[in-house]
Order: sequence, then C-alpha cells, then structure tokens
Amino acid sequence: MNKPFQRVGSESNAHVGRYFEAAAREFFRNMGLDLTPDLKVSVGVDGKEKLHAFDLGCEKQKVIVECKSHRWTAGGNVPSAKLTVWNEAMYYFLASPLSYRKIMFVLRDYSEKRKETLAEYYLRTYSHLVPSGVEFWEYNEEEKIAVRVNT
Repeated sequence: MNKPFQRVGSESNAHVGRYFEAAAREFFRNMGLDLTPDLKVSVGVDGKEKLHAFDLGCEKQKVIVECKSHRWTAGGNVPSAKLTVWNEAMYYFLASPLSYRKIMFVLRDYSEKRKETLAEYYLRTYSHLVPSGVEFWEYNEEEKIAVRVNT
C-alpha cells in the first residue's frame, strides 16, 4: 500500500507517536516527573471550557506535555502542515490553566541546509504564537537526552 506521508521505516505514524511519547515519559521519569498518557485537563476561553487530552501530564505536579516527533521534509524543506499542529498545541497551552507547567517536547532534527533544528526554526518564526512560560525541549533519539531550547 502506498503511504506517501508515512515515516520511512515505521509501521505507522501512530506507532512513531506512541514510541516518542514513551521516550518522553522515560526522560521525564528520570527527572522526577511521573507522567501519564492522555491527561485530560479543562481548557477554554471566555468562560467556556471543555476537557482536552494532552499527550502526557501529571495532575498532582500540575504538568502538561505535548509531544511532536516531526522532521524536516526529505528535501530539507519546512514541514509547514506539521507546524500547524505545533501552533494548535500553543493554543491549547494558552487555553489551559495558568497553574500548569507547559512543555512542548519535540524531536531534535537538524537541517544542514538551514543550519538549525526544527524547534529553533519554529521558535524563530513563530515565537509570537508561543505563550509565556511554555518550555521547548528537544529530544536526541540517539543519545536519549533532551535539552531545553528556550528560556
């Protein structure tokens, strides 16, 4: 079956996402954060609220995490459609309670052509959409470490 938007070498994009969320859970567990998948938190604007399931979170420690394992396109171009999903995550962070720590956990993907990672590109071009306090962490798959890329 032809799947042009399937990550090369993966069974499915859903499997890629679950694997990445598991890697994020392990990383944060080692930092003392015990996160559970699909934490539902009430979000909304103007007094209207609805539950939204964040990829990971902890009600007790008031942490919500969105995980994105997107890469530059095969040709080294910006994955514009995928970055709209990052923008959507920023909106959910904005609409979530102020008491929560908000973390965007992304795959570190460096573009030799652009001399920057996808997260660096996003923060450079979309910083006006990133709510105050949202932490961006880049995860290096090979080394199994993550580094915060914004302060």
